[in-house]
Amino acid sequence: MPIPGSGLAKGLAVTLRTMTKRSHTAQYPEVQPELPPRSRGVIGLFEENCTVCMLCARECPDWCIYIDSHKETVPAAAPGGRERSRNVLDRFAIDFSLCMYCGICIEVCPFDALFWSPEFEYAETDIHELTHERDKLREWMWTVPAPPALDPAAEEPKEIAAARKAVEKAEAAAAAARAAAAPATDADPGTGPGTDPGAAGSGTPDTPAGGPA
Repeated sequence: MPIPGSGLAKGLAVTLRTMTKRSHTAQYPEVQPELPPRSRGVIGLFEENCTVCMLCARECPDWCIYIDSHKETVPAAAPGGRERSRNVLDRFAIDFSLCMYCGICIEVCPFDALFWSPEFEYAETDIHELTHERDKLREWMWTVPAPPALDPAAEEPKEIAAARKAVEKAEAAAAAARAAAAPATDADPGTGPGTDPGAAGSGTPDTPAGGPA
């Protein structure tokens, strides 16, 4: 059974410990803060990976992502093939005055076109300037930190494992082809067809017709 007033005593103890500590003042903006590696500052766009699938815009709770595109016809890669159509990105913008920084757009992107950047110094005096077009979003990509190293005890990524197996298979096939293409003379020259076992240099001495003396 808890002692009456124990909760109040614990709270006062925390208060007393805090009161005895020296306050720490962050000298911002002269000294930049040390942010955690997974800080959510601003979103960068890697335009080359965007396929205009619209998943990010559809899943955004605030509808702050604006995407425009058009279709282009791609000629057939081989004679007699079929022409294909593809979406070409015309506009990709994010309104950070509406964004709630939930990260859903980054999570649902199947082609890794959106990334978190820890940069947070993009305040504006005009709210309209908080809508970053794709050129501005592309500039934020230069501030995206490198991904953290994998745990040494973690399993090998499936993509790397598949690539490694493909390389090993190709190397084994190339080694087998080289072995098959090697000339037959590379084998023992004393066992080939047309070789006289008694000839000089064959390692077998000549024996007279009458047998050994």
